[in-house]
Amino acid sequence: MSVPPESVTPPPNEPMAGAPSAEERQWAMFAHLSALLGALLTGVWGGGWGCFIGPLVIWLVKKDTMPFVNDQGKEALNFNITVAIAFVVLFLLSVMTFGIGLIIAIPLWIIIGISWLVFTIIAAIKANEGVLYRYPFTLRLIK
Repeated sequence: MSVPPESVTPPPNEPMAGAPSAEERQWAMFAHLSALLGALLTGVWGGGWGCFIGPLVIWLVKKDTMPFVNDQGKEALNFNITVAIAFVVLFLLSVMTFGIGLIIAIPLWIIIGISWLVFTIIAAIKANEGVLYRYPFTLRLIK
């Protein structure tokens, strides 16, 4: 029986150079999921304004020590600020038109809300896999 040459044996399971560590991936996932927690805690009656507090706190605490969390925290924060702006604009449309704008605002709130939930879950999964995820339709306010 012959021994296979070294070039055929697989390399040891080590993280690639520059790949985020398990801890970085976990904190990045928390940055995305904290938006869900913030929205749940502030609730519908509070307007869900807390959706950007969690990503903001995680980004501020971990940005200097974990580059992957810095990137994903900013991404989560930018996305949640963008969604909050969209909700505020639709609310103002409704108020300025004395409720007539609700014909447009309510369906858009539902569509944006479902999209927010889906994209946040996708981003959390990708962050846990170590992938630099970019939300679509996001204003890059924090660079």
